[in-house]
Amino acid sequence: MGVAFWDLYEVSIPATVFGTPQPDLANPWYDLRMCRIRAHGPAGAPGFALRTRYGLDDIVGADTVIVASVPEQVVEDGEPVPEELVTALCRAYDAGARMVSLCTGAFALAEAGLLDGRRATAHWMHTAALAERYPNVQVDDSVLYVDDGDVLTSAGMTAGLDLCLHLVRRDLGAYVANQLARRMVVPAHRPGGQAQFIDLSVPATDDQGLASVLDWARARLDQPLSIDELARQAMVSPRTFYRRLQRATGATPLQWLLHQRLGRAQSLLEETGLSVEKIAKLSGLGTANNLRHHFLRQIGISPSDYRNAFPRQTQETSSR
Repeated sequence: MGVAFWDLYEVSIPATVFGTPQPDLANPWYDLRMCRIRAHGPAGAPGFALRTRYGLDDIVGADTVIVASVPEQVVEDGEPVPEELVTALCRAYDAGARMVSLCTGAFALAEAGLLDGRRATAHWMHTAALAERYPNVQVDDSVLYVDDGDVLTSAGMTAGLDLCLHLVRRDLGAYVANQLARRMVVPAHRPGGQAQFIDLSVPATDDQGLASVLDWARARLDQPLSIDELARQAMVSPRTFYRRLQRATGATPLQWLLHQRLGRAQSLLEETGLSVEKIAKLSGLGTANNLRHHFLRQIGISPSDYRNAFPRQTQETSSR
């Protein structure tokens, strides 16, 4: 895995997620290599100089290439993305690398032509400039990140962390991603379609009350849960609960419940040998057919294929 970057915050995200071995979760872990373009940036530019033995030639052999950002002058002043970076990104992609950008790193992928005809995102403050500069890119300014298979882009700041944890989930499974997120004291999984901008006018006491209701619902995913029941737990009307949840998560109550149930099903598929039928019931998705339908639609593979992709030593057997 190679990382080309300028901004300290964005580069600290992949360094934290991929750079610290977690042998009890997965062994081997990722082999993270920080790659630089030049020893020093432009005079007076913010940021820092990176001391590393890896350069742009090293990203060509990487399985995944992450561009954490581009210089501010590229975004604000329209300066070109360094040609050597563009060339290296094209070579890495042609060699089969998965390409990832955090925040303004999307400008580099777009300059390399890797976002042409694709849906992509960046920090909402920069999406208008991205769309104007690269009209062939389908820029979406309303989401945390976009997973387009072999090319992934994220919004700024913590959305980059969401995307990196999403990569771990894709590569190593929900169990590993959830445990890593817990160690980092961050939410285990925010779906990419969640809104970038959350209305912070919701009072803190309301947020705390909503959190307790969502925790209550997570403990009862195997039971029928309606908006009316969730609203009663929150002691508000169904319409008020609907608005509050959508402001806080970017999802409707039914979307939120489906996401939670699919997450529960993923964990059970990874950690147990229970049958698909049993997992469907425990996750609240009802039947095996319903579970398969939502898995194929939301995750892209069947429950059985998902389980085979993340084999684990289980304590329960399929006979239980």
